[in-house]
Amino acid sequence: MLVSGSNLPIPAARPVIGEAEIEAAVRVLRSGLVIQGPEVAAFEEEFSELVGGRTCVAVNSGTSALQLSLMALGIGPGDEVVVPSFSFAATANAVRLVGAEPVFADITPETYCLDPAAVSAAVGPRTAALIPVHLYGHPAAMDRLMPLAERHGLAVVEDACQAHGAALHGLPVGTFGRAGCFSFYPTKNMHALEGGMITTADHQLARTLRLLRNQGMEQRYENEIVGANLRMTDVAAAVGRVQLTQLPAWTEQRRANAKVLDSRIEGLSAPHVADGARHVYHQYTVAVPDGRRDAVRQELAAEGIGSAVYYPTPIHRLTPFRDPAGPPLPETERAAASVLSLPVHPALGPGDLERIARAVSIAGGVR
Repeated sequence: MLVSGSNLPIPAARPVIGEAEIEAAVRVLRSGLVIQGPEVAAFEEEFSELVGGRTCVAVNSGTSALQLSLMALGIGPGDEVVVPSFSFAATANAVRLVGAEPVFADITPETYCLDPAAVSAAVGPRTAALIPVHLYGHPAAMDRLMPLAERHGLAVVEDACQAHGAALHGLPVGTFGRAGCFSFYPTKNMHALEGGMITTADHQLARTLRLLRNQGMEQRYENEIVGANLRMTDVAAAVGRVQLTQLPAWTEQRRANAKVLDSRIEGLSAPHVADGARHVYHQYTVAVPDGRRDAVRQELAAEGIGSAVYYPTPIHRLTPFRDPAGPPLPETERAAASVLSLPVHPALGPGDLERIARAVSIAGGVR
């Protein structure tokens, strides 16, 4: 039985590719300037306004942004990097890709972001860096993590891939660490078909990043260092520029949708928002207790309402990272067993939100 008059399915996420994005892509294709040209430069300059004027370096994915940031900071073999296990595998993959070793720390149960006390316990003599993840669009506790990193001399690389426009105490994510990394995958709050952006206040670091993304050269055939080909295309940048103009309105719509769900869903707690945090709701994530998550998902699916689990298997239990001697991560395990993300994207209308709230409340045990 559907909970409203409509029987159209409500997807968990809905990427936007409108006429403006199509026209921008066609314009670039017709220009013949398609690889790291004027569109990329313009996108970097415009994205800088989102991160307090920091220098921006565009790359081909969020994973590349993380990897190049670590490379540019000199993180490599023999180093350890503290990361959350409750994240997408890319966070730890980037560490391994530069030859360093991820060390997993637990999260806080309220925000699902790194617990500063757990990070402090995870720091050892080989720890060189810290990657806090602003998960689901909620900023990590940077006001506590940055002083901790400074005490231990750790480089901080922010994984802001899910948090475009999020902030803590008025400061945008991507402006706390030596580098901030954003993703433009199609299901993010804004996209560029695919792509990533690195933000930094360090001009020398920015230059190193530009060398690393382009075979180690600024001038053609004048290679200065060993680099890779991780450039952004101008087609992607053109799409990203269009999306960036829409991001403020889309963000406010996500926040408004979350507020409606907060007030309407019964039986499950709304996502926590820490004091001073600006949550941009890449995901609207609730916890379903008592092992009932799969049953709730099935009931929602029967009502035509999409949902998703981010992430059912913590990174430390994935085959490439499994370590029987690793520290216990009880909050990470609890989160992986209970989290459920509901639709919150800007395409939702009032009727959709009502359907979601009613169906979740019924599936969650409220009759």
